[in-house]
Amino acid sequence: MFIRLKRSAREGRTYEYLQVVRSYRAEGRVRQQVIATLGRRDVLVASGELDGLLLSLARFSEKLRVVEAVRSQGLQARTARGWGPALVFGRLWERQGIGEELRQLAEPRRFRFDVERAGFAMALQRLCEPGSDLQGSSWVKTVEAEGLEKLELQHFYRTCGFLCDVRQELERGLYFRDRDLFSMQLDLVFIDTTSLYVYRDTETVWRKWGYSRDRRGDLPQFVLCVAVDRRGWPVAWEIFPGNTADTEALRRIVAVLRQRFHVTSVIVVADRGMISADTITLLTQHPTAPFDYILGCRMRRQREVGEQVLARAGRYETIADNLDVKEVRVSGRRYVVCRNPEEARKDAAARETILAKLQDTLDRQGPKAIIGNRGFARFVKVSKGAVAIDADAVRRDARLDGKFVLTTNTDLPTGEIALTYKSLWRVERIFREEKSTLEVRPIFHHRDDTSIGHIVASFLALRLEVDLQHRLDEAAVEVSWPDLMRDLGQVQAVTVDLDGQRYRLRTDLVGVAHQAFSAAGVRVPSPVTRLGPSPPGEEPDRAAMV
Repeated sequence: MFIRLKRSAREGRTYEYLQVVRSYRAEGRVRQQVIATLGRRDVLVASGELDGLLLSLARFSEKLRVVEAVRSQGLQARTARGWGPALVFGRLWERQGIGEELRQLAEPRRFRFDVERAGFAMALQRLCEPGSDLQGSSWVKTVEAEGLEKLELQHFYRTCGFLCDVRQELERGLYFRDRDLFSMQLDLVFIDTTSLYVYRDTETVWRKWGYSRDRRGDLPQFVLCVAVDRRGWPVAWEIFPGNTADTEALRRIVAVLRQRFHVTSVIVVADRGMISADTITLLTQHPTAPFDYILGCRMRRQREVGEQVLARAGRYETIADNLDVKEVRVSGRRYVVCRNPEEARKDAAARETILAKLQDTLDRQGPKAIIGNRGFARFVKVSKGAVAIDADAVRRDARLDGKFVLTTNTDLPTGEIALTYKSLWRVERIFREEKSTLEVRPIFHHRDDTSIGHIVASFLALRLEVDLQHRLDEAAVEVSWPDLMRDLGQVQAVTVDLDGQRYRLRTDLVGVAHQAFSAAGVRVPSPVTRLGPSPPGEEPDRAAMV
């Protein structure tokens, strides 16, 4: 039934009447029956009869009774917890099968706590309130999600160790689930490495001093190697000792793809830090699973690239804004020279600035003033005790302006090779999200296994984030990640007691929260849900009512 507003014109005036109408179906058609006419709208409103009728009806509606009691009487809220992120990411967690995989892996160990819930709590914390596990054990008490209220700090630490132990089985299980769930065809993988420092002053088997991308050479670190597919989906993540070279990391991740995931054919895309003769042999000479490759070249260090590839004349083809390409073959090896005209102008201007400053320094202060200056060193030559600008070095440097060189054994068109390599930003985005949004660093754990488990939990969180981002993109919802998390965070679950019954109230959805619920396939909870009788001994504190 519903209320209908009926208008009636009489003697040049229009009157509005409120009617109670019932809809029903008869003989396959929807019909309506007027149950009663309540009267003229203006008279009912002016006399207050309409408000009285609505309040009288509300007494028979459990949900409206609770809402009205909150507004008029004032109730003491037992708890107010964050609900939105737990609902959205909880749905994706189960849909990806992460929860089921963890439950299966944990079953033989007979934990006395729910390790799957602890894993979800750790991933959810990375998304909502990144921090240490100590902070997470307190933060989780502010979240409305089944099983999280029972977790303690020791459960977080033990789950970190568990995730370290099962990370290979977990990664493999999720990989094959992804192939089925998302119908993914792994034909292209982007591979890159980064480093994650640890606040410790001693080395261990895994925690080593090495080249730090974070410029924290004073701290030991782990090396993280990641492989993602063409959609930006993380396929594999491997953790190595902090002194592992890029080429060694590539060798191990390729072995993972072949042995753990049974990948027999794929194109590997990696940057110039991973190229070497051994790398190419590793990729192409495997007896059963040879891989194709698109690799960046070291233009200054590879003699063949510097002396032959870049010196070869040829016409560039424009394939995108600020991206020109041409193909060069040397002794059967295929290279693709890429040029960005805008970057070329910037490089030329920067070099002219350096040369002008170099010449001014030589004229004013003499040769001793440039000793130890690395910016000047590559443009300086010393001959018979005299220091001067090396014109040949300047010409060689100018040849590199705005360029990068790729080598490949694929038959892909030249333009597609260049655009594919440019997509390495997908891995860089993964690292950026890990280090900034999810704040995987710094790591405070004392032990290697719990440190590695901390990183694994961050990657589980990353899977949830990437999944939601893809779903929002498909729904054409444009929103920044901070704004999205802010809107989801405002969806709260408030627990109240009324007349011996306990209820859970949902706050209103704001911003893009509704679109996020829809994209994740989550039904928005009812504004009021009865949970059952209030626990005994919890009488309302009248003085605290508002």
